Amino acid sequence: MRTYSLTVLLWSCMFHMIHMLSSEKRTNKHSHSERITGLSENDGKTLHRNKRGWMWNQFFLLEEYTGPDTQYVGKLHTDQDKGDGNLKYILTGDGAGSLFIIDENTGDIHAAKKLDREEKSLYVLRAKAIDRKTGRQVEPESEFIIKIHDINDNEPKFTKDMYTASIPEMAGVGTSVIQVTATDADDANYGNSAKVVYSILQGQPYFSVDPETGIIKTALPDMSRENREQYQVVIQAKDMGGQMGGLSGTTTVNITLTDVNDNPPRFPQSTYQFSSPESAPPGTPLGRLKANDPDVGENAEIEYSISSGDGSDMFDIVTDKDTQEGIITVKKHLDFENKMLYTLRVEATNTHPDPRFLQLGPFKDTAFVKISVEDIDEPPVFSRPWYLIEVDEDVKEGSIIGQVEAQDPDITKNAIKYSVDRHTDLDRIFNIYSGNGSLFISKPLDREETPWHNITVIATEINNPKQTSQIPVFIRILDINDHAPEFAKYYETYVCENAKAGQLIQTVSAVDKDEPPRGHKFFFELVPEFALHPNFSIVDNKDNTAGIMTRRNGYSRSKMSTYLLPIIIFDNDYPIQSSTGTLTIRVCACDSRGNMQSCNAEALLLPAGLSTGALVAILLCIIILLVLVVLFTTLKRQRKKEPLIISKDDVRDNIVTYNDEGGGEEDTQAFDIGALRNPEAREESKMRRDVIPETIFQIRRTAPLWENIDVQDFIHRRLKENDSDPAAPPYDSLATYAYEGNDSIANSLSSLESLTTEGNQDYDYLSDWGPRFKKLADMYGGEDSDRD
Repeated sequence: MRTYSLTVLLWSCMFHMIHMLSSEKRTNKHSHSERITGLSENDGKTLHRNKRGWMWNQFFLLEEYTGPDTQYVGKLHTDQDKGDGNLKYILTGDGAGSLFIIDENTGDIHAAKKLDREEKSLYVLRAKAIDRKTGRQVEPESEFIIKIHDINDNEPKFTKDMYTASIPEMAGVGTSVIQVTATDADDANYGNSAKVVYSILQGQPYFSVDPETGIIKTALPDMSRENREQYQVVIQAKDMGGQMGGLSGTTTVNITLTDVNDNPPRFPQSTYQFSSPESAPPGTPLGRLKANDPDVGENAEIEYSISSGDGSDMFDIVTDKDTQEGIITVKKHLDFENKMLYTLRVEATNTHPDPRFLQLGPFKDTAFVKISVEDIDEPPVFSRPWYLIEVDEDVKEGSIIGQVEAQDPDITKNAIKYSVDRHTDLDRIFNIYSGNGSLFISKPLDREETPWHNITVIATEINNPKQTSQIPVFIRILDINDHAPEFAKYYETYVCENAKAGQLIQTVSAVDKDEPPRGHKFFFELVPEFALHPNFSIVDNKDNTAGIMTRRNGYSRSKMSTYLLPIIIFDNDYPIQSSTGTLTIRVCACDSRGNMQSCNAEALLLPAGLSTGALVAILLCIIILLVLVVLFTTLKRQRKKEPLIISKDDVRDNIVTYNDEGGGEEDTQAFDIGALRNPEAREESKMRRDVIPETIFQIRRTAPLWENIDVQDFIHRRLKENDSDPAAPPYDSLATYAYEGNDSIANSLSSLESLTTEGNQDYDYLSDWGPRFKKLADMYGGEDSDRD
């Protein structure tokens, strides 16, 4: 058996190892293993020993080689190599052919590039020898490792370029702030290249750093945020255990001191001065004051309060949450005449105290506030908020019904004048004495028309008319028994012809516009002349009603169709009022049950109880309608008018009209205007009553319209004139009359007539013309409508 051996030579910068395999070269005639024969005492077996070449399984190579030539790694060699070039060496594995190159003839291995341990720390390669001619592998494939030896070529690097940290102010010494960490890419298992030590380059004496852990801690006690809030600390990390020659890296740590409530509020001054006009309404702000607190956030929140002072019930203080200021406000109405100066003691307190610092003292402060009240010219003040006056409705004009009183609240005590707001008394029923505020009546009162009057009285300072006050005055009109009771309604009463004596035919009741305090009480009785009426009697029911009773049996329509029964109605108030109402009783035919069947002729014609005047009005309307119909028919049959000028030689004033759209002279129509000038000329030619007149536009002599004040008399006079006029047409015609009434009592309001008078005119009569002339009455009715 033949034996092969493999020799591998590796070269490094630290040591040079040459391994040679010394063995006897054997020819192909000998086997690879030498058989050793020995005798065994037990079984007599033959022992064999294989002889091989040396193999290296791990080699070192220096990283970052910077020499002029490629770095020699080692040499592959087999005892089968005779040096004749028949063998070929092949290298495979990590980096073979790129990083590691082998000479296939000699087996020498070189590193073609500079190696970096931080990129790859070891390479696994495989080597084999092949016969060039046969391609047969003469040696088994051998595997070995090349490990890169580390050098200190990487500085420590922090995980962050900049750190941010915060710590409460006033923290104790040694309080941890933050931990920084640096890493070194070098081999930590070889030497001190990766051993990092921390140190502080900037930030002393406030902070320190642990050299092994990188924890930053406080180094000074009682660091105040109010003195300094921001700190910048520079930390260095150095490898080689911090020894000289080691590489280093730095980072920056920004440290902020957070606030704690370690400062109480303080007023910058001990006394504040404010002023307020006495007219300031409640809630009016007077001024602001602020206690300084160097803390921030909720630690600087302050609550203000009034702890004492003579103005604690007149003023208040609220806190502005945005500015942490105290705002002094008015709490009640001020009065300069009552008190001119107030003093307050204001307290400012932290709302979130820190128990750790309570030993430093109370976290509050006090200050004094003085408020002076300014005098303002105030309007007059009435003695009451409103007035109620009761007055009888029969009070005479000019009578005083009550008095209002006001005075100037200022020290000057200006004189006051009174007036009535005419917007609340358009009818000028009430007036007031401007000097003393006494109200009096200017016109009669009527409770039934207006039971209440609500007026406004104005009080004005004479020296300062801008200062005015108003007060409502409620005037209640008390009832006086000045109205007589009347029937509650119109009664349609009838009695049956077959009625029996003592039969109730009607129940009547009464109403009264007055309102007595104890209620109405009415009494009914017949007029003394009819106290013993033979046909009917009245019975007072004592409940404000009365019954009409029959006094005999049977009534006859033929003898008496209607009975008139006068009844007197009394009230029970003082003075007693009474009225007489007449009850019309008709006699009607009734059935056996008393139901009315028919009454007399008048009752049949007027079932609704129409009066004679209403019937005349209805008949007159019917006549007017008939006249209109006849007049319309007559106008259709009217013949064409003949001109008033009969002869062409008759030269009189004429009016000739032309129609520009017609046929010129042929379209002209003329009439005699002289007839209009002399209406008497119409009387010369009387017209026949049995002939239809050629024109209905006849001129008649009539009395002036203003002489006929009574319209009914005017109509009768016109009817009489037409009846006696022989020229009046016998057919139906319509005469229309209009009545404009009397002239206005206002006469002329033209300012042209005012030139004929001397001096100022008196326009007081305008006040009597009613609401329509109110504006003129206010403008020209005098300087002061109120009575002095």
